Amino acid sequence: MDTTAGLARIDELGARDRYLGVLVTQNEDLVPQVSVVNAGIVDHPSDGTRVVALVARGGTAKLRNLRAHPSATLVFRAGWEWVAVRGSVELSGPDDPQPWADAETQRQLLRDVYHAAGGHHSDLDVYDQEMVAERRTAVLVRPDRIWSNPQGTEHKSTEGGGSDGGAA
Repeated sequence: MDTTAGLARIDELGARDRYLGVLVTQNEDLVPQVSVVNAGIVDHPSDGTRVVALVARGGTAKLRNLRAHPSATLVFRAGWEWVAVRGSVELSGPDDPQPWADAETQRQLLRDVYHAAGGHHSDLDVYDQEMVAERRTAVLVRPDRIWSNPQGTEHKSTEGGGSDGGAA
């Protein structure tokens, strides 16, 4: 799937399930670690490239894993339809400063990711304060590969009420 079509599919499925996705990182033993996150698509602040992004609280295992192994997979789903994106990761936050992210760029990036992932806050100044207090970091995934099951894929229930056991 090409990047443009893949990002459109991510946005479509994300919108159908509150932009929830499953983030897969690797711990120090290269064992997959998974987290459910809210993620969306934004323009990378340094070059305008479309990336899949999320905001992570400081001090989390996902950030520790991404610092050691800066690549990740995110899977979005709605019903039986799903799309996955894999790519290199760039972190931007108080513990991961970037030359392109001054304080204002960082503040706006966290807001942009929050909104792209379906977030709404009644007072963005309070939101900004919470992001600083929690040492929040933007996680930017540059798509290297995007793949999906065919659109319209559905599993039918059997008479006993379970799934048909088929693979998507």
